[in-house]
Amino acid sequence: MAISVETFFLNPDATGTLQAQIQQMIAEGILSGRFHVGEKLPSSRRLARHLGVSRITVTLAYTELVANDYLTSRGRSGYFVSENAPVPPVYDPPKRREDRIDWPRVLARRFTGGNTLRKPGNWSELRHPFIYGQADPSLFDHANWRLCALRALGQKDFASLTADYHDEDDPLLVDFIARHTLPRRGITARPEEILITLGAQNALWLTAQILLNRRRKAAIEDPCYYSLRDLLVQARCQLAPVPVDSDGLPPQAIPADTDVIFTTPSHQSPTSATMPVARRHALLKRAREIGAMIVEDDYEFEMAYLRAPTPALKSLDDDGRVIYVGSFSKSLFPGLRLGYLVGSEIFIREARALRASVLRHPPGHIQRTAAYFLSLGHYDAQIRRMAEKLHERRQTLEEAIERHGLTIAGRGAHGGSSLWMRAPERIDTTRLAETLYSEGVLIEPGAPFFFGPSPPTHFYRLGYSSIPAARIHEGIERISRAIERQ
Repeated sequence: MAISVETFFLNPDATGTLQAQIQQMIAEGILSGRFHVGEKLPSSRRLARHLGVSRITVTLAYTELVANDYLTSRGRSGYFVSENAPVPPVYDPPKRREDRIDWPRVLARRFTGGNTLRKPGNWSELRHPFIYGQADPSLFDHANWRLCALRALGQKDFASLTADYHDEDDPLLVDFIARHTLPRRGITARPEEILITLGAQNALWLTAQILLNRRRKAAIEDPCYYSLRDLLVQARCQLAPVPVDSDGLPPQAIPADTDVIFTTPSHQSPTSATMPVARRHALLKRAREIGAMIVEDDYEFEMAYLRAPTPALKSLDDDGRVIYVGSFSKSLFPGLRLGYLVGSEIFIREARALRASVLRHPPGHIQRTAAYFLSLGHYDAQIRRMAEKLHERRQTLEEAIERHGLTIAGRGAHGGSSLWMRAPERIDTTRLAETLYSEGVLIEPGAPFFFGPSPPTHFYRLGYSSIPAARIHEGIERISRAIERQ
């Protein structure tokens, strides 16, 4: 790799000869870790022209750096950073100035301070990662995804990689969602009623921005997906938390002045409760009575391996009242950040315009790669593999939980990839999680999912999408022992 000549500048206020300044400039780049071992320096002719000095001055600086073992000369190939140069392992740019800005006064709005759970960066290195929402590399079809990506890079699809569609989406991906994905949920939609998003989180943000303001009220499940609650707080709307029961969101508990209802009927987040069809009809009736819109987050509907999934709430909607949020992040991999919104054409038109003002559209190459992966049947094959493995892990997990006397507070009727757990009330699962982390066990404390300043602290979630079945029993045993010690 060659070091760009544009990274070199002479300081007009520096002292010493030009040769010494050039030597110091290169040595500092190496010592700070900015220049790596084996990287090629610009030719003496090119660097001299760039700096406005004579070539002999640069050549003498290079020669001195070779003598001091910072550089090495490779015949006619040029000068390179020496293997013996004292290069730090990580480049850490030096701090050159102090902020003199009064940031508390300057910041008009703040977006930090939410309850989002932070997954440790080394979670995959832990022996017992009961973590939710992360992909198991052993279950992903890397080979066919790579082939689809290469096909999307071909000359035929060059426009999908390079063109700026402004506010449009890949027609192949939209077509697959309309003709294959949505009908599985009982939903029919035209392309004008579908918008591709950067995952479900982006879809929820777009929806909140369009439907809510300071004068409007949003009803949310309690407990609920904490990132949804945070983005609604950022939207500055009024919030009405509605406690869920074993069937999910109870319709009659929704306040009459609610404008938008956010719900996860297929797998209530985080309790995994599945809303029965009768309650879904009741929820639609309640929304109609009070004139509210409904936002249905239908995450994990593909993970139905125990029995067929209940039809989506959107499929029962005759009024255009339900806005449907789907995502490929759970079924493919989280880093894909690809989801979709389905709603009335008027709503999607506004969502498309808002998306275009922020990010235009999700990258065309990613959309086309996903479209090929879906349309060629690789996606369905992967879902079958995942369902088989998740079913096996779920059975193993439930057996281990029963053996060690732990308590399940909620489980998805159709499957899913997590169980909602309840510890004795004396247990603070945030502290429990810290203790278990030191033992190689990762769990998710439940408190961040609840609304209010004093949430219950004895709930926690166990994900099983990323832990091999063979390690589940040992991990549950460690959780049980840690609870007994507290």
